[in-house]
Amino acid sequence: MSVALVSAPAGFTVEGLPEGARLRRGARGRPALVIWFVGSRLELGWEIRRIAAFAAGAPLWIAWRKQAARGGRAGAGSGEPTESAVRETGLEAGLVDYKVCAIDEEWSGLLFSPRRGGEAHLKSRTKRALM
Repeated sequence: MSVALVSAPAGFTVEGLPEGARLRRGARGRPALVIWFVGSRLELGWEIRRIAAFAAGAPLWIAWRKQAARGGRAGAGSGEPTESAVRETGLEAGLVDYKVCAIDEEWSGLLFSPRRGGEAHLKSRTKRALM
């Protein structure tokens, strides 16, 4: 089993992995789990479809820095992602979130999986929006 850490901060690790599990940095290979650390709303919007395709149905955690870790700055005006922005962007990309957690003192995360019929849903939404 491999766990992909995409854009993880230097020194970040996952404790308590099962025997034989490996951590890999970056978007490569065929991971059993992906944890993507998002630094900005811009990155989130640009990269979500690529990272979701890389995950290829594997559980995808999208992590953002907690407000307290940002020095208390509100996410909306700072360009940094918030829980709402991550959820909204994931839903727009055909994903559905089903779990939230505090990854550590600095990072929170939402767990996503592909929405059943996600591509068909997105095409119909796009078609309706163009009408």
